[in-house]
Amino acid sequence: MQSERGRTMTDGIINVYKESGFTSHDVVAKLRGILRQKKIGHTGTLDPEAQGVLPVCLGKATRVCELLAGHDKQYRAALLLGVVTDTQDMAGRVLREMPVTCDEEEVRRCIAAFTGPQQQVPPMYSALKVNGQKLYDLARQGIEVERRPRTIVIEEIRIEEIRLPEVTMTVTCSKGTYIRTLCHDIGAALGCGGCMKSLLRTRVGPFAVEDSVTLDEIVRRRDEGRLQELILPVDSLFAQVPRVTLDGAAERLVRNGNPLPRQEIAGRLEAAERIRVYGADGQFLALYGWNEQKQSYRAVKMFL
Repeated sequence: MQSERGRTMTDGIINVYKESGFTSHDVVAKLRGILRQKKIGHTGTLDPEAQGVLPVCLGKATRVCELLAGHDKQYRAALLLGVVTDTQDMAGRVLREMPVTCDEEEVRRCIAAFTGPQQQVPPMYSALKVNGQKLYDLARQGIEVERRPRTIVIEEIRIEEIRLPEVTMTVTCSKGTYIRTLCHDIGAALGCGGCMKSLLRTRVGPFAVEDSVTLDEIVRRRDEGRLQELILPVDSLFAQVPRVTLDGAAERLVRNGNPLPRQEIAGRLEAAERIRVYGADGQFLALYGWNEQKQSYRAVKMFL
């Protein structure tokens, strides 16, 4: 906690359950009002109709937004075959409807072929920018532009249920994956078209849906004086990274953002690619990473 223009600022991460009808930006805006602080950021956009995990960073924790955004994600999605829309989900305008003639085994084989590294063309209805303009703004004007395919990785697709024309599946994937586009592409590969009917994000890195809380619950905890129960400290994100506590000259090096020679941590812990650095008073100072070329640890993120 620290002062922000005379107000108390909270540092940490809240695992928010984003409900349907809110954009990710709406969630951040509402939390700014609930917590009465401006320094808040989310870790990856969810479509307005999608629900589920949206980790939100507060105060100093906003420095890890990009690290969290890079985590693998997991979704539970409903694919509707036989329908193609301009947004690749049910919120859009229906472009085509086709009969679904494939059987369950064909669907399973087709979906299995979508696992692994692949190229995915982002949808027009997305927040990506081309020449400084957001794609969804262009799409709303009826303009379609060429989009470069991006490399993504579908680590696993687990089919939960098939009741044609619907397929429910759990998808584990890399950052940058559009599940809407995956549904669209599966439908195209089956020859009948398809779109995403619903989407629930069940995990972002270490954050799981069963541990998430709604905005209403956050308000309730705030009013009860129990808000801190929901806020995870920044260093909890790096629980698997070795911890080292420094003092004296070594601590001063870190507090000034300087490189840290290996001998400064000799005897404190075994060599590691990354380390969590704490001051003598127990304050989490920084995340450092080993630089082989420079033969020293260098700051990845500072949290002073």
